[in-house]
Amino acid sequence: MTASTSTPLRPGERLFALLLVLFAALVFWQSYEISGFKGLTTGGVMPMFASGVMVATSIFLLSRTLAKPQNGDGSLAGLAAFLFPLRVVLFALAVLGYVISIPVIGFLPASAVFLFVAIWRLWKTGVLRAGFVTVVAVGAIHVLFRIVFQVVLPSGSVWL
Repeated sequence: MTASTSTPLRPGERLFALLLVLFAALVFWQSYEISGFKGLTTGGVMPMFASGVMVATSIFLLSRTLAKPQNGDGSLAGLAAFLFPLRVVLFALAVLGYVISIPVIGFLPASAVFLFVAIWRLWKTGVLRAGFVTVVAVGAIHVLFRIVFQVVLPSGSVWL
């Protein structure tokens, strides 16, 4: 097995490598538009050099990616399953719930609930340990921001 095929091809890897080349070419064109290549002391030389390195390395990566054999599910559903496993989707929903709950119950309670759930589920620790870490973290946030820096933390509409 050669170095270019030592790792299996992941879903969407070829598309990403192609998009990387196109992006690098666009960046190179934009850097050329700064002042063209009129001399080594013009303003666009360093951006052109950096974007030229981007183009060269992205072409190299694309060539290595194209050399890998196709394996696994190359469909759009396979790509979605690879990019968005259930754990990532659930955590993104938790973040969304956290953002939505801040105006309702306030910053500190929302942060406490979010931290507790995140520590408990992602760290896979016990309820008591997750609760202890949450209380310490939220207490530190309260002391640091509310007392030391005197930042007014958002209070929710539910709390009187």
